[in-house]
Amino acid sequence: MKTMLLAGLICGSMPVAEGVARGGEPAPQEALIALERQSWEAWKNGDGAFFLGFLSDDHVEVGAQGVANKAAIASFVGSRACAVKSYSIGGFKLTLFDQRTALLTYHAEQDTTCGGAAVPSPVWVSSLYLKRNGRWQNALYQQTQAPKKGG
Repeated sequence: MKTMLLAGLICGSMPVAEGVARGGEPAPQEALIALERQSWEAWKNGDGAFFLGFLSDDHVEVGAQGVANKAAIASFVGSRACAVKSYSIGGFKLTLFDQRTALLTYHAEQDTTCGGAAVPSPVWVSSLYLKRNGRWQNALYQQTQAPKKGG
C-alpha cells in the first residue's frame, strides 16, 4: 500500500495498557483498531469513497513515491490500480499523546500488486489519529518495510 519511515515522534507519549488512558478515561484502542481494519478492507475492495470520510482533510501519507494527500489517496484506491489478494494485520499498540491524538502501530503483511509490481511486505505501520468534532480521523499514515520472517 504505502511505504516510508516516520521520524520524530513526540516526546512524552505514553503507551496505553489494559484499555485505560491517562486520567482513567477509556482508551480508544478498540475503536481505532476497528477503523484500521475497515481501511484495509476498503483498500482490498478498491473503495476510494471510504477514504473520503476516514481521512482528515489535512491527511498526509508518506510513501516510496513521496507525499500524498486525502484526495490523491481516495482517487488512487478507487482507481483499482492495485490488486489485493490477501492481507493480515496484528500486534497493535496504541500510544496516546493526549485525549485527541493517538498513534496506532502494528505489523502488516499483504499479497498485493500495483501495476504488476509487488507491494513491499511485511511492513510496520504507523497510523496517527486525531479526534475532531467527536470522531477519530486518520491524519497521517506510513509503512516501513520489515525483514521477511526467516530471512
